Amino acid sequence: MRRLFAGLAVGALLVAASACGSSDDSSESSDNNSSSGGTTTVKVGVIPIVDVAPIYLGQKKGFFSKRGLKLELTTAQGGAAIVPGVVSGQFQFGFSNMTSLMIAQSQNVPVKAVVNGISSTGVEGKDFGALTVKKDSPIKSAGELEGKKVAVNTLKNINETAVRESVRKAGGDPSKVQFVELAFDQMPAALDSGQIDAAMVVEPALATVKSQGAVEIASSLVDVAKDLTVAMYFTSAQYEQQNPELVKKFQEATAESLAYADAHPDEAREIVTTYTKIPAAVLANVVLPKWPAEANRDSIEALAKLGEEDGLFKTAPDLDKLLP
Repeated sequence: MRRLFAGLAVGALLVAASACGSSDDSSESSDNNSSSGGTTTVKVGVIPIVDVAPIYLGQKKGFFSKRGLKLELTTAQGGAAIVPGVVSGQFQFGFSNMTSLMIAQSQNVPVKAVVNGISSTGVEGKDFGALTVKKDSPIKSAGELEGKKVAVNTLKNINETAVRESVRKAGGDPSKVQFVELAFDQMPAALDSGQIDAAMVVEPALATVKSQGAVEIASSLVDVAKDLTVAMYFTSAQYEQQNPELVKKFQEATAESLAYADAHPDEAREIVTTYTKIPAAVLANVVLPKWPAEANRDSIEALAKLGEEDGLFKTAPDLDKLLP
């Protein structure tokens, strides 16, 4: 069921958006947020990857509770699954890659990014995400992936766009790559067994595949743009309008969490063990991303341009409406 939800097409997002026009709208700010003793519970859709370590760490450190917020964190396979969840009111906030958010916005799905989420390290060979192949694979570069099966966590998202750019830069034709959808935590076994030829993996799954001898053939997120803003936390446009003070508190608490995680990498690394099954021996080799306070608009514009080239948008996304 999770796989099905993650594979929802943009048309399904529009259905979710129209569902927000139902009679449930008037109760969204009260029924979906249970309040008790001055504390408001908000549901947040996240992905079980290193990217979201700051929000778990911020919850532990009390950055949200001191602002009267209690987080109910629910995991999904990718941003493509979280977007309709936020728009329909299943979640009040969500974490999504920028491509999924731009696809939604370009189709008039009412999403609104509210605070930065994560950025690439910008260093080739030392990023938290990489395009990898099995040990002893004959594939030595992204340009050799034509006709090959490449796993991404959800189709038509930032990882697919990034892999396409790596293939282009290596002289290959990205239209000839066969993309398959697979959860990050399933990629190591699939790669090791030969079920797929390559995988676009992020931490902590990246450390796992490397522990199995996998080889990195491209730093695909770095190929898109230097210091790429990979993902952001977002809400629905309607929720932001109805709950401006609550959204502001979430922004402030998340920003504090990002800064803390960036300044305390050991604690950020350790918190990952509370929501993933990564072994301690592998955890030490996890490459942490960057968690800057502000999104890098130039990098998002570069990502949008690539999305247009790949035909992801019928109309160009309006970044002024999408970004904070």
